[in-house]
Amino acid sequence: MKQTTINKSFSISGIALHSGLDTTVTVKPSGEDTGIVFIRSDIAGSPHIPALTSSVVATSYATTLGVDGVTVATVEHLMAALYGMGVDNAVVMVNGPEIPILDGSAVAFTELIDDVGIRKLDAARKYIVIKKPIKVSEGDKHIYLYPSENMEMSIDYRIDFAHPFLAKQSFSSPFSKDVFRREVVRARTFGFLKDVEMLKANGLARGGGLNNAVVIGDDDILNEEGLRFPDEFVRHKVLDFMGDIALLGHHIIGRFEAYRSGHNMNHRLAVKLLKSQGRFEFSTTGRKKGGSVYVVKPGVPAYVGGAVTA
Repeated sequence: MKQTTINKSFSISGIALHSGLDTTVTVKPSGEDTGIVFIRSDIAGSPHIPALTSSVVATSYATTLGVDGVTVATVEHLMAALYGMGVDNAVVMVNGPEIPILDGSAVAFTELIDDVGIRKLDAARKYIVIKKPIKVSEGDKHIYLYPSENMEMSIDYRIDFAHPFLAKQSFSSPFSKDVFRREVVRARTFGFLKDVEMLKANGLARGGGLNNAVVIGDDDILNEEGLRFPDEFVRHKVLDFMGDIALLGHHIIGRFEAYRSGHNMNHRLAVKLLKSQGRFEFSTTGRKKGGSVYVVKPGVPAYVGGAVTA
């Protein structure tokens, strides 16, 4: 498996969800081992912000990256698109403090990546291979990360809120680009009508509306077109989760089980994983016949059970 980048640049503009500003994003090809890097083109010196867990400075209602006081917010949908489509290296130029929300999903970013195409680079892709279980939790919310019995990435995500539209939804699937395209990218961000004024009073959701979010009333969906999936809400939580996990900088071989997690808990898991020496290792990978992933580097055990660490 080789590292990748996009074939050529693409740009897209739109309103930002929380700041309400109009911003333009230009994604450019980049060389091997550079990862994803955000550049604030509107600031003198064009500060660089690596798309890494260590760059996360805020997780309230979105994921914000920052270096030396320069930030870029709401990166999760674009990061999910790059991760889900298998783009390892790219430069993301943005002329403002936040990525545009577009329609509230990652479909536009995904379609643009499809339009320009992806090319392989010479260097091998590195994977994070989970060897022992890891857990983060807060009350009844949690994320477990287990070694994968099939040497692949899979996700089992559940939500359960005290609202008829958000009660007991679940999504469970092995990860693949096809699954991402078909089942995840079109799921939109969502919020409750009763929370809109509170968010705006706190300087958030200034660019939010029915054209870029699913708005939930007491007993109905306010969007005239309705939902894109009966369980669109849990699918969007999966999209956000993938965008946050992408900040690890490598693809994961492991099995995620998440219950009601959000940006903060996703970030906590990533931080804990990187500090958990002996519970993962880096490896290059190949593919068996039939497409399943196996680890080329010797000495990686199959999952045989074990306690989840607190």
